[in-house]
Amino acid sequence: MDRILIVDDEKGMRDLLSIMLKNDGYKVDAAESATRARELISRGSYDLVISDISMPDGSGVDVLRTARETQPDCIVILITAYASTESAIEALKLGAYDYIIKPFDVEELRIVLKNALEKRQLEQENTLLKRELKETSRFDDLVGESPAMEQVKALLDRVAPTNSTVLIWGESGTGKELAARAIHRRSPRRTKQFVSINCGALPDELLESELFGHVKGSFTGAVATKKGLFEVADGGTIFLDEIGDTSPAMQVKLLRVLQERQIRRVGGTEQLEVDVRIITATNQDLESMVREKRFREDLYYRINVIAIKMPPLREKREDLAALANHFLGKYNKIMGKRIREIAPDAMRQLMEYSWPGNVRELENVIERAVALEGSDRILPASFNREVVSRTDEAQPLPVVLNDGGIDLETQLERLRERFMNEALSRTQGVQTRAAELLGMSFRSFRYFAKKYNLMESKEPKEGFGR
Repeated sequence: MDRILIVDDEKGMRDLLSIMLKNDGYKVDAAESATRARELISRGSYDLVISDISMPDGSGVDVLRTARETQPDCIVILITAYASTESAIEALKLGAYDYIIKPFDVEELRIVLKNALEKRQLEQENTLLKRELKETSRFDDLVGESPAMEQVKALLDRVAPTNSTVLIWGESGTGKELAARAIHRRSPRRTKQFVSINCGALPDELLESELFGHVKGSFTGAVATKKGLFEVADGGTIFLDEIGDTSPAMQVKLLRVLQERQIRRVGGTEQLEVDVRIITATNQDLESMVREKRFREDLYYRINVIAIKMPPLREKREDLAALANHFLGKYNKIMGKRIREIAPDAMRQLMEYSWPGNVRELENVIERAVALEGSDRILPASFNREVVSRTDEAQPLPVVLNDGGIDLETQLERLRERFMNEALSRTQGVQTRAAELLGMSFRSFRYFAKKYNLMESKEPKEGFGR
């Protein structure tokens, strides 16, 4: 339902237009002055404004300016009893959609409104189409085809068309915000705003102002009325990251929004309705926090309507090579480089590292490597010391069986490669001696060494089998 604001100091005109437009199916508000109109526009969201151009306390052009500043996609139509070419030109230059002279035909006004709103809808659909055409895959940012990631993607697809509140949980760096954005892009709300905020990054006072907005003079530094992120996201999606870090007082305020779908600006008295989808995320165990009375139980059940777990990188190592190459392409483009690949021995180090920082840490490592690498392939020397030193340590066997299952053959291949590489290191690259350590025939060892490119970075030694 499109929302329209009527601005006119004549009560008869306000009532006439209000009745007509409500009967036509629009949601209508009315203002008796330019001052009141600017207040309503500043704190509300309108699809179209119809304003008289001449009022005792100001001009319809002032109303137009306010609308353009606070809601750039809002359509403004000006009405006047006095034909003035100068004022018409000024209004059109400032972005007015049309300029109508009293007395006007009601049916003509209906047609103008219908055409204006249809034009606005077409522009929004065109923007959406352009955005969708830029997407080159189902999930551009959620790279990976491991069983764990395929489960996540399938769940995101099922959840996206609904209006349910979603809780995304997982370790830091696993891509929780990417998953939230994927839900928004595939939802009916995709033409509206997606806004995100880290709840743990701000003290309560600032967080409340950011989320709910504030009125002018409500605290030191509040020199103007400001919309909060819930208002900005009206019709769209708001993503509350690290919700487990919120204080008990803020949890009460968030619970009220979830229950009533209303907010009140800091220092204000009016309750403002908001239509937003709420997606939250945390890297903490909220169930334990509830038991320990550190997180409200009622809020937990409100946000945990649908829960999605983002798997850590160690549970989806099958995706590591694809992720590393994705980031290689990304930073090649950003830095204007032409690094063609990650060398096999460098990729082995990436595969053997534990990745406590998950995908975010992997991206940082690849970004650094692209910046430092002088050749056309990423070499181990471009990795930071932490990655290199930790991969030199003995790694635990892959004994964790996650819910998505594992590819046993891949895990066995990885184990064979790890032991062969260790044997070569202990024998200074002599294949015959390494094969003996592992109880393998030399022919079998040589076959797998070639398959895994184990000898590419080794210096030939005396006794080196061929």
